[in-house]
Amino acid sequence: MPAALDEPTRALLARAAALEKHPLARLISVVERDHPGARVRRAALFRHLAAHAETYPRRGRVIGVTGTPGAGKSSLIGRVALEVLATDPTASVAVLAIDPTSPTSGGALLGDRVRTSFPVGERRIYFRSQATQGDLGGVGRRTFAVSRLLRHLFDFVFVETVGIGQSEIEISALADRTLLVLQPLGGDHVQFLKAGVMEVPDAFVINKCDEAALARRSAHELRTALECARIGADGAPLPVFLTSAVSGAGVPELTDWLRRETPHQTRDGQRRQERHFLRRAIAERYGAFGVAILDEMTAAASPDGAAALYEDVEAAALDAIAARVR
Repeated sequence: MPAALDEPTRALLARAAALEKHPLARLISVVERDHPGARVRRAALFRHLAAHAETYPRRGRVIGVTGTPGAGKSSLIGRVALEVLATDPTASVAVLAIDPTSPTSGGALLGDRVRTSFPVGERRIYFRSQATQGDLGGVGRRTFAVSRLLRHLFDFVFVETVGIGQSEIEISALADRTLLVLQPLGGDHVQFLKAGVMEVPDAFVINKCDEAALARRSAHELRTALECARIGADGAPLPVFLTSAVSGAGVPELTDWLRRETPHQTRDGQRRQERHFLRRAIAERYGAFGVAILDEMTAAASPDGAAALYEDVEAAALDAIAARVR
């Protein structure tokens, strides 16, 4: 029989749901730890959340924010988060900022928090930094797991990636909407067209538009590049927002669009996301050998098995791989 959620973790969850920051930080640490004992506790936590959906509904929408270093992603997220709180007194926001881990020292600066300024004592907003722990893709090893938890506790979850490039596109698999943030006259969109990164976002944001003429010129160049690449040709053209995190220009329009156009995750969408990140985790740990075993399990899964909790599927896959290794 699966382990039930222990009382200390239940207490942490209850206080985290009341948006108490210290218990929430400790609960996220439970999700981030990766040793066998932590996996049992984490599985019990998500099993408890699934069994008490009326108390902890999956109401949160995840918005990915990516772009080149220096484009002002952190400052923009801070502005948009405050706009969400100001225009909806019932809304709550979590920010998960991903920082690269040094391959030399193994440490991470986790310094994005200093670029944001939130009201002291505001319970409805929470900021958490997370190291990549050497993972590629622009997000960390435990980003998916933490975002799953935060969906139960907040209305909006912003995930800021380490940057953007040919291999940093995992955010599109994690988020319900993805923004690509550029800066005026950076020339980034030309490089991104070469790399195919322009096909990742749902909307573009040209930030740091404090000089109107430069902003208009950059927007024109970007729209021309998108038209040449025929991005968005199957539907409506992708929106392009001009914003300034300094003056706040364009932030209300961007916030309103995110509120209207970011869908709530469906059950099928949740399953696709879980399969993607489970396959990624197995591939990182066991390579093609592990993925082949996972694919065998997936192909042989019954309809009931397909609806199993993510942690149970993960545990079954790890057990099957371990049995083959022996």
